[in-house]
Amino acid sequence: MTDDPAGRIVLTLDLGGVTDKAGLMDRCARDLALPEWFGRNWDALADCLSDPDLWPEGAVDRGLLVVVTGWRAYAETRPDEWQVAEEIFAEATDRGPGLFVTLGLGASSEEAPDQPG
Repeated sequence: MTDDPAGRIVLTLDLGGVTDKAGLMDRCARDLALPEWFGRNWDALADCLSDPDLWPEGAVDRGLLVVVTGWRAYAETRPDEWQVAEEIFAEATDRGPGLFVTLGLGASSEEAPDQPG
């Protein structure tokens, strides 16, 4: 977890190596520190993302930025699932103030970047 210039708390959701919905849900649970009771389905993901009680300490006051990296391979392999994931990210961002989800341009932190710079 790091800070951005706007002072928001930043979490990275690294989807590198994710090949299916189950993998996506597992990675969300791990990288976003979702509670053990997280149901690993689309509705549960939307609920957890938009619940400020589940955000890291200080994020309610400062804002929370979730940067999704390593998503391209999953999006290409499972476009229908990825479309739902994008809708969930957008819906969670729209549900309440303070949460922003953005797609990183490069690959995951475990691979070489797919964009210059």
